[in-house]
Amino acid sequence: MSWNDKLTDTRQQLRALNKTIPDTMQAFGALGKSVKEGGTLDFKSKEFVALGIAVATKCETCIALHVEALVRAGATRDEVGDVLAMSIQMGGGPAMMYAAHALACFDELSARG
Repeated sequence: MSWNDKLTDTRQQLRALNKTIPDTMQAFGALGKSVKEGGTLDFKSKEFVALGIAVATKCETCIALHVEALVRAGATRDEVGDVLAMSIQMGGGPAMMYAAHALACFDELSARG
């Protein structure tokens, strides 16, 4: 499955979840908005942190969503590479496997331009 397909499927699943538990989803969305818009770090820096956590926790769907946000925020492949290197340092071999997924995701999503 391509990363674009994974994003499409994820959005469909999240819409279904929203219909089932709208209050929870609205509260989680408000938390995300607050975190991304507040504080001292810029949006791209926060998305780099999120990508690192997604790799370390082995969440492919999270990787796709945060890589997509980083592509939209103008992240470069070298910047993503630095984040992935740090993720590998913190998470070891398993994080390295998911870092490879994240780089493939970046390459696919940044090419769709």
